[in-house]
Amino acid sequence: MAVRNPGLIALFDVDGTLTAPRKGVTPDMLKFMQELRKVVTVGVVGGSDLVKISEQLGNSVTNDYDYVFSENGLVAHSEGNLIGTQSLKSHLGDDKLKEFINFTLHYIADLDIPIKRGTFIEFRSGMINVSPIGRNCSQEERDEFEKYDKVHNVRPKMVEVLREKFAHLNLTFSIGGQISFDVFPQGWDKTYCLRYLNDFNEIHFFGDKTYKGGNDHEIYESEKTIGHTVTSPDDTVKQCKSIFLS
Repeated sequence: MAVRNPGLIALFDVDGTLTAPRKGVTPDMLKFMQELRKVVTVGVVGGSDLVKISEQLGNSVTNDYDYVFSENGLVAHSEGNLIGTQSLKSHLGDDKLKEFINFTLHYIADLDIPIKRGTFIEFRSGMINVSPIGRNCSQEERDEFEKYDKVHNVRPKMVEVLREKFAHLNLTFSIGGQISFDVFPQGWDKTYCLRYLNDFNEIHFFGDKTYKGGNDHEIYESEKTIGHTVTSPDDTVKQCKSIFLS
């Protein structure tokens, strides 16, 4: 019988790692994660809030995994219990937030892209999510915007403008998923969750956007983790079998 290694944790991104982008987890992946938990501690870390992570990984997500870090770990759960929160509003204040939001909405209003929908800015506990097309777009429209963005660099160009305009706020801009990017104070990237994992002497992180500017890059490059780049949920399973179950 396999024995769980108490000093080892496997930490997973959500989109593109455990699930297809913005899709639900498959029964096979859920079953595999439960098998993996028999030999290592398992955690997930995503930029989305807990509601969206639950939509993808299931309503019992905080019990299905040993650690669940939503909003990069700014909201943290362990064994079903809330263990920490951090607020962007209290950190920046309403005046600075309003300055950023006003400029961003003006930029999007002047942006010439094929279609726009609704919810261009989503305010979360520890970050702001910005979507040039709007988060209310359909899955088909998401897919089309992702292709358009790869050619026209809508998000990278927007990030470059915002980074220069708001350099005084010391913000980090992280492109993730298909249609948006996250904005948060420096140091509030996915490495934020590592403060809860000091009891582990070996932390493996698996993510698909580990390149510079991707929302997995900082934690992938961290000296506290052993980073693994994956290309799909199937690749995640393949690498985990090789590392932990061989």
